[in-house]
Amino acid sequence: MAAEVKSVLFVCLGNICRSPIAEAVFRKLVIDQNAENKWRIDSAATSTYEIGNPPDYRGQNCMRKHGITMNHIARQITKDDFRTFDYILCMDESNLQDLKRKSNQIQNCKARIELLGSYDPQKQLIIEDPYYGNDEDFDTVYEQCLRSCKEFLTKPH
Repeated sequence: MAAEVKSVLFVCLGNICRSPIAEAVFRKLVIDQNAENKWRIDSAATSTYEIGNPPDYRGQNCMRKHGITMNHIARQITKDDFRTFDYILCMDESNLQDLKRKSNQIQNCKARIELLGSYDPQKQLIIEDPYYGNDEDFDTVYEQCLRSCKEFLTKPH
């Protein structure tokens, strides 16, 4: 019998900076463990601002530096996402409030909605938006996502 596939959706405001970085980091961790057939991984936005756009070039440069490829086009979270993903992991309190409000309007919401930073062993709960920052801010997001995703992956699901 085939093992059950688990699913995680990473969410931020625009889906061009933090959540596609988290998605790519998590995907690489899963591939490195030869577990890609055990996970469904995606990312999305709470807003409509960036729908259809690729990840921010600074995030892509940061990920390339770490040998990780990004292949994502920004999209907004859907009602089905709340019904079909096991976990929705977001980046900050504003994302969390938006997602909880939206989930209250969804029948049969199965997703567990949490801050990705709640898994950070360094206890940096909030992953700040680097959009108005510099390359170092994207590196910080990468490091936070890497620590948090590694820890999330060790938990029983």
